[in-house]
This record gives sequence, C-alpha cells and structure tokens, in this order.
Amino acid sequence: MEIFFPVSELSLNPFFPIVIGFVLAFFCSMGGISGAFLLLPVQMSFLGFTSPSVSATNQLYNIVAIPSGVWRFYKEGRLIPPLVKAVVIGTLPGVFIGAIIRVYYMPDPDLFKLFVGCVLLYIGIRMLRDLLAKKQASTGGGAQGSGRVEVLPSGFFEVRFIFREKEYHVGAAGIMALSGIVGIIGGIYGIGGGAIIAPFFVSVFGLPVYTVAGAALMGTFITSVAGVIFYQILALMNPEQAISPDWLLGILFGIGGFIGMYLGARTQKFVPERWIKWGLCLVIAWTAGNYILGYFF
Repeated sequence: MEIFFPVSELSLNPFFPIVIGFVLAFFCSMGGISGAFLLLPVQMSFLGFTSPSVSATNQLYNIVAIPSGVWRFYKEGRLIPPLVKAVVIGTLPGVFIGAIIRVYYMPDPDLFKLFVGCVLLYIGIRMLRDLLAKKQASTGGGAQGSGRVEVLPSGFFEVRFIFREKEYHVGAAGIMALSGIVGIIGGIYGIGGGAIIAPFFVSVFGLPVYTVAGAALMGTFITSVAGVIFYQILALMNPEQAISPDWLLGILFGIGGFIGMYLGARTQKFVPERWIKWGLCLVIAWTAGNYILGYFF
C-alpha cells in the first residue's frame, strides 16, 4: 500500500519512513544526535526529495522524535539545564540566518556541503586521536553510565556540574559561539546541530558523552521548532517555492524516531562510552566523505 505525499511528490508505503526514522534515531540518540543529519541524505539521495522543503521536513522529524529521548535523559538525571540554555541562546539566531541562506542564497547546497564535510572531518579526526591516545574502560553494564549529574551553580559565562565524582566546568561563551555556527548549518539543512555539537562537546570541551547527549538533543528540539516556524513563514512569503515541510512525511519519520529515540536513550547507559565514540567517528567519517567526495565527483 502506497500513499502520495504532495509536497515531496513521493509515493511511499507509510511504514517505510517509520522504519527509517526508528533505525536512525535508535543508534544516533546514544550520542546525542537525533539522526536528522543522516535522514537528510536518505531523503535527497534515495528518495529524490531535494527542494528547500526537505530541510523543514527534517526539522519536523526532530520535533516529533526528540521529546521521548529528552524525557528519558531527564528522568535519569542526565539533562543539564545550564548547558541546554547556552546551546539554545547560541543556536536560535543561527537557525534563522541559515533558513534565509537556504531559501534565498543557496538553492544548490553543494558548496556548503563541502564546508560541512570539512568541519565533520576535523571533528572526526579529533575524536579518533582521543580514542587512539587514551585507554578507556570498555566493559558494559549499568556502572558504566548509571551516575546522575549534579548541576552546580552556573553563571552566564560558565557551566559547572559533577559527574561520577569529577567536576567539569566549561565556558558558556565558547558553547554559544559554536552553537551559533551550528545553528546556521542546521538552519540550512535541517539537521538540528546535534551531529556537530555532541562530538565537539566530547572532543574539544572534554565532556563525557553520557552528560552531553541530553543537552544536545534538547537544544536540537528547541531550535527545530523555531526552524519549522520560520520556514513556514518563508513559505507564505514565497508561494512559488516548495519551502514548508511535508507534514505527513515528517510526522511519519518522527513517529519512528520517537520510538527509536526513547529506546536509544534508555539503552545508552548500558553501552560503553568508547563504543559510542567509535560509532560517532564512523558516522561522521561516512558523512564527511560523502559530502566532500560528492562535491568533487
């Protein structure tokens, strides 16, 4: 049984986007990634959905899929409000700028894909270097990630918390600056930004992946809501272009993602941190290689 999606002009079995959303969300949510940055290539390369509305559809997927994962991280005491606040403050302006660039200045995303690929390649190299340099415990089980995060008094310029008896502190200004750049990328492609923010938290700021996943997902959710609203406004201003999200397709992707996100967040604490980092490296390497090689070939 197939149904027709008028915005994307696709005819698909409705279970197909649900399964795709579930698989991507389950594995990506363990590292604080919604899976939208992989969903975009699926839509563009395999489904042929390439109009600007694909970016808005991707962000709609985030809105439907992410709440279950965020709720799970919150219940387990692994959501850090000051970190979320810094991410959102930095990302929101970038999302608006990115949406404008996507609609008015970048209908052909190849050049920007090259830039994104280079950024992801840099992050992947940093994470790979850290993994090869440090011998980390690789045993699973609840002890590996069962600790709750104790949030310490944090000002506007610093985020502080304790995790497994170790205190972490990071400058909020650096997070906001990074989030602003990520917001522009997310606004253009609808990736939310978790694919870039989460690895940067781990490799550059030195934060444990168990503590940043919830904040990255929450930041992605809030900025995706803003992105979808702004894309809808741009669609009203430019009725000749396909800009607004394909609501039915995005919701079906999101339903699968909602289930996958919850199960992925629930499973994360039983998976060794080193395994999650290796998984992120592989995903980043594949995406970066695809973007860079795709630009030249």
